[in-house]
Amino acid sequence: MPTDPYLIERIRNVMTAKRTVWTEKKMFGGDCFMVDDKMCFGTFKGGLMLRVDPEEVSSLVERSGADQMMHGGRPMTGYLFVEPDGYDQDKDLDFWVQKCLDFNPKAKSSKKKKEV
Repeated sequence: MPTDPYLIERIRNVMTAKRTVWTEKKMFGGDCFMVDDKMCFGTFKGGLMLRVDPEEVSSLVERSGADQMMHGGRPMTGYLFVEPDGYDQDKDLDFWVQKCLDFNPKAKSSKKKKEV
């Protein structure tokens, strides 16, 4: 499912308003927003894939449209999937982006692949 260009523009506006430096990559069939060379959040299957503090997941899944990310039938530690109704309002999108930005400094970078 292609990413809604309006959603990408909304996310860019939030990131710009927060004066955050980011890069974008195509990943997981969507658009990934990288901060400090780490995946912060991205679009995924018509919603948002968010990287958040694992200690906050149990409270965050109580918010509208939010659920634990699953991979191979197992929960992905520190990742949430949020349906569009969970970020339709600008204040909700801002909330989710901020949660990801708050966790980003604590998040581990993925290992860089060595070039052969």
